[in-house]
Amino acid sequence: MKTLAQQMAIYNGYHLNAKNKATHFVGVPLIIFSLMIPLSWLSLAIGDMTITAAMVFVAVVSLYYLVLDLPMGLLTVAAVLPLLWAGHRVAMMGAAIGWTIFGLAFVAGWILQLVGHVFEGRKPALADNFFQIFVAPVFLVAEVVFAAGARMQLKREVEELTAGASRHS
Repeated sequence: MKTLAQQMAIYNGYHLNAKNKATHFVGVPLIIFSLMIPLSWLSLAIGDMTITAAMVFVAVVSLYYLVLDLPMGLLTVAAVLPLLWAGHRVAMMGAAIGWTIFGLAFVAGWILQLVGHVFEGRKPALADNFFQIFVAPVFLVAEVVFAAGARMQLKREVEELTAGASRHS
């Protein structure tokens, strides 16, 4: 498995433009939120507890983030849990409202992503490697952490790997 720095360097190579990054800070959470809505309708009752597909999905992806980098994984989980909660709340409003909000958020999120890549002048990372879609949340969290002046060694490593990859392509 690639390290967090290696995963982020691949993603970073597709997201060097500040306008592209800005659109992703809105688009990625919108898409995650939207997906939590229909995934919340798929559920299994175990005693008094209900487990939804949204919960399982977030748990599996969160485990991946935690294995990659525990502190960054914890921050990413903290960023995703409110989206899971909001998705569950919308799902409880019923199918008509749920599908409407899902559609609006999903389409708006992808429009923002694609507009960002127009600014970037490069196709999205997931067009070359679909797995990069899972790197987006931890990448955005890392960008906030870097902007706060933390984890600068990781930032330097990502930038060096990104520069090395661009020299070889």
